[in-house]
Amino acid sequence: MYDIRKMMQLYAVTDRSWTGEQNLYEQVEAALKGGITCLQLREKNLDRESFTKEALEIKSLCIKYNVPLIINDDPYVAVKSGADGVHIGQKDMSIEEARKITGNSLIIGVTAASPELAVKAEMNGADYIGSGAVFGSTTKSDAKPLSHDVLKKICSSVKIPVVAIGGINRENMIELSGTGIAGTALVSAVFAAENIEEECRYLLELSEKITGERKL
Repeated sequence: MYDIRKMMQLYAVTDRSWTGEQNLYEQVEAALKGGITCLQLREKNLDRESFTKEALEIKSLCIKYNVPLIINDDPYVAVKSGADGVHIGQKDMSIEEARKITGNSLIIGVTAASPELAVKAEMNGADYIGSGAVFGSTTKSDAKPLSHDVLKKICSSVKIPVVAIGGINRENMIELSGTGIAGTALVSAVFAAENIEEECRYLLELSEKITGERKL
């Protein structure tokens, strides 16, 4: 069983729009070598069968590096691929519905952009909260910026770990110091990097500094 708080430290979320010289599998392996502590496989345009096939391949990589795999939105894919958990948004199915599919052994993360939603998610059995977009978002055009003051209130309102997401990169990550987050979730900062492995090493150090795992 993974320590959920520790796995939030450097949480990479895939985005195949950044694939080019490397395919997604190669990019993910580079990120794993660089020290990401969790991987969320996010596919909005694949059918369930294709998503499951890809998840099985990525899961084998995650096993190799002992890093948990979270599936975005689809608990059926999470179960079929042997993933470690699923992340659901407020517009997706409820935690109760997801639990019926996954059972109690899988991790369930929930998106929450307010203390009230975070508390409700925790009461309903969420294992962690994803909150954002803390610096806007390049991957979600409809994402509203979340103030750092609200992020701090979300963190203090729940006992489960909170991971910040949305436009986070090496330039602005340090601004999240003192908010109480367990870690940072990154998309383009990881997968658009010229050298993914090297960038992840640097980002991990930064994330550890803002969460107090490494001295400033």
